Amino acid sequence: MSAYDKVMAARDTGKLTSVDYINALFGDSFIELHGDRGFADDKAVVGGVGMLNNIPVTVIGLEKGRNTKERMERNFGAAHPEGYRKALRLMKQAEKFHRPVLCFVDTSGAFCGIAAEERGQGHAIATNLMEMMALKTPVLSVFIGEGGSGGAIALAVADEVWMMENAVYSVISPEGCASILWKDSSKAAEAAECLKMTAKDLFDLGVVERILREPVAGDQKMFESLKLLICRTFEKNLAVEPERLAQLRYNRFRKIGQKK
Repeated sequence: MSAYDKVMAARDTGKLTSVDYINALFGDSFIELHGDRGFADDKAVVGGVGMLNNIPVTVIGLEKGRNTKERMERNFGAAHPEGYRKALRLMKQAEKFHRPVLCFVDTSGAFCGIAAEERGQGHAIATNLMEMMALKTPVLSVFIGEGGSGGAIALAVADEVWMMENAVYSVISPEGCASILWKDSSKAAEAAECLKMTAKDLFDLGVVERILREPVAGDQKMFESLKLLICRTFEKNLAVEPERLAQLRYNRFRKIGQKK
């Protein structure tokens, strides 16, 4: 598959969403929590607490929805500032109780409407980056579809970042990049190759630690394997002294882009 084929696969409306992953991994143990305690509850961000085997976990996902009605309710996965503030509230709560944090990322980007800007979209994202970098509890982020710009990295400042094989992660969409560089959005496929946005590209560059096989609905064997991988990662990181864990996370990001 070409890079742009991967982009199309990441946008496929038949893909599993964050809610699907949460249901498959946490089942009835998941309790959703709502609101940023300041403005509203953003339905583009789903968050709460659940049990992963015997580990209590705070789980947060950017949710696009699975049909037209859900997608409109979820704002197509484009979060408002209150969504990112809700996510941060849940992360700080997890830090207080030393619960690990699991994030699922699937968004074309943060909502760029006037209302979002008036309520401090840029500041909300920047605050998440700063706070997550110093969070003294394990954080794992999994890209399950699109990972667009600041809207994605606001939930991806983690100890490890994993990607599904058909997920993408980039500072801009290939159409947007082509429009800026060549004034021609039809060159999106060429831009996608240049952006190095596929899971393999990002693994080779050291931006992500693991590439996962794409699951389908009902693929219980895959989800059991994924649950085991996540639990082992959290058990390993829970054993690390909190201050040391935050420093290792900081070092991880400082090394990105350095020549090996």
